[in-house]
Amino acid sequence: MQDHTQHHQHGHHDDAGTTSRSAVTEAPSAHANAHPHPTGHDHGGDHAVHTSGQHAGHSTAMFRNRFWLTLALSVPVVFFSPMMGHLLGYMPPQFPGSAWIPPVLGTVIFLYGGQPFLRGGLQELKDRRPGMMLLIAMAITVAFAASWVTSLGLGGFDLDFWWELALLVAIMLLGHWIEMRALGSAQGALDALAALLPDEAERVTDAGTETVPVSELRPGDLVLVRPGARMPADGTVADGRAEFDESMITGESRTVARGPGDAVVAGTVATDTGVRVRVTAVGDDTALAGIQRLVAEAQASSSRAQALADRAAAFLFYFAAGAGVLTFIAWTLLGSVPEAVTRTVTVLVIACPHALGLAIPLVIAISTEQAARAGVLIKNRMALERMRTVDVVLFDKTGTLTKGEPELRDLAAVESVDPDELLALAAAVESDSEHPVARAIVRAARERGLPVPAASGFSSLAGRGVRAGVDGRTLHVGGPALLRELGAVEPAALAATTHGWRERGASVLHVLDGGRVLGAVSLEDAVRPESRQAVEALQNRGVTVAMVTGDAWQVARAVAADLNIDEVFAEVLPADKDKKVAELQGRGLKVAMVGDGVNDSPALARAEVGIAIGAGTDVAMESAGVVLAGNDPRAVLSMVDLSRASYRKMWQNLVWATGYNILSVPLAAGVLAFAGVVLSPAAGAVLMSASTVVVALNAQLLRRLKLNPAEVR
Repeated sequence: MQDHTQHHQHGHHDDAGTTSRSAVTEAPSAHANAHPHPTGHDHGGDHAVHTSGQHAGHSTAMFRNRFWLTLALSVPVVFFSPMMGHLLGYMPPQFPGSAWIPPVLGTVIFLYGGQPFLRGGLQELKDRRPGMMLLIAMAITVAFAASWVTSLGLGGFDLDFWWELALLVAIMLLGHWIEMRALGSAQGALDALAALLPDEAERVTDAGTETVPVSELRPGDLVLVRPGARMPADGTVADGRAEFDESMITGESRTVARGPGDAVVAGTVATDTGVRVRVTAVGDDTALAGIQRLVAEAQASSSRAQALADRAAAFLFYFAAGAGVLTFIAWTLLGSVPEAVTRTVTVLVIACPHALGLAIPLVIAISTEQAARAGVLIKNRMALERMRTVDVVLFDKTGTLTKGEPELRDLAAVESVDPDELLALAAAVESDSEHPVARAIVRAARERGLPVPAASGFSSLAGRGVRAGVDGRTLHVGGPALLRELGAVEPAALAATTHGWRERGASVLHVLDGGRVLGAVSLEDAVRPESRQAVEALQNRGVTVAMVTGDAWQVARAVAADLNIDEVFAEVLPADKDKKVAELQGRGLKVAMVGDGVNDSPALARAEVGIAIGAGTDVAMESAGVVLAGNDPRAVLSMVDLSRASYRKMWQNLVWATGYNILSVPLAAGVLAFAGVVLSPAAGAVLMSASTVVVALNAQLLRRLKLNPAEVR
């Protein structure tokens, strides 16, 4: 934390810049314009559209709608299926045309419900990267063709797979719907960054001001930025002084003073008074646009991993295709072509188990639900899979490990002054101010139950401090600039104390009665009590803990020593946090980044796992694969434990699903036919359904995992 004398160097109410304030009174305050997100991407919602991978061009709503219609059509297909009637011991109703219900509705299911898989399978075939889509497409296509051959009575085959086709398509649509609901979208981060810019700006002309689209601004233009409005472009303050909220860029919660000649950045907010700003950069040349590019590049670099289920599906595709070819050749050579067709079709249909389609989505869905109960929002399934492999968790300091707001830490009074009286007087002077430092002093006095005397004549001394009358005395609160102005000398004993405070990075403010120093108070960005437990628990799990901050080294070292953090990066510029993640990755480490500001978003996107604090900015949350609903860093532990537990369940389900195939496919192929053991199509379908039940029940065991951050050890 930088010295909070900045707070009193500019004061709470700027006495300069009267031109700006008078200009602001001409019209109501203009708050930041609500800049809507582009309409084509409803990220995380029902219509989230994915542009890469097996879900390219698919939306959550598409899978959902196709699933419900397919499920509705599947009911009569299954009910009127002779094979299902035989298995369950009932006779399907017979009436003119009843035999055509499964073929007709099954064809609709194949063409409508199966369309995403057919297209996806064709694309995987073209890309020569077989995966889940091709495996599903192969199974439903073979089932469709074989079932029509049976329905038309061609060749005397008994390969009625209409009910199996219907259930396979329905279950796979359900699995993909569940899966896509858990997926995040990279484009959302860029949309949220764009939303930080207003749509319009007030350009100053010789005739007054005119409202123009931000796209029309050019370097050299003079713009009026009203209180509460966002900067439309990068520039320098030409007239007036204001407190700027730069948290969306720097991640620091405290406002900073900006006056004539100071640089201001697009997307930041003038909080208290209006200023006139000379534009220096617009559009793609702004600092915000640079962050957008970093986010896009970082996301592109981390989107190439292949999901675990896809690797299993690729293996099963080659296994099934090879087994099918060998089955057909073997039975043909044995002189039984009809049996060769029957055995081959059975192999190819049951090669795509329902269990594989639900193995991962079910685990993800239950994991997401369990995480949400623990205050963790999982936006991206790859983040869930990767968290177990993380070697180092890199925390942003301000607002993550610390509270992100000043808190009174120490106070020291001269010999003749009672410390409680000193704090009460400081609180009285600050009571009319809304600045975070003032609120911290007043809050500390109230927490100690001190009677705060009434103050009058409050005024802000730009660049020095604040002043007010208390009990007939004129008191000041401020930093070094105020001491110099009043010609006050800090007593040696007090100076020794405040020097130690500054050494650890605290902000130091003095309380003065006229030219006499009564004492001093120190304020620091308070460490969250939960942070110590989070750091220790991560280290106990073999995970290294690092911290990155823009604060000075003495501040960073003090926090790191307090929390026993393994590695520290301090005095890091906003745009360079991304580089620190890359630096760690360059050592061969897998990184989870935890942050809360716009300046953290490139680093969140670059890391193997990006974790945003929920109280942070929209951009940070959009850039991250995981969002913590609260500010408790212990929730990161919940993510680690959940990732490890869910990965075990994924593997258990995949082992079951693929193991079933490895055993059932050879039996369906007839390798034990010589011993009288042959897996019939009906039996294969039943076993496939049983496999799905086992997978579903195994996934439910994840609900026993306790993820309450307060109970983390």
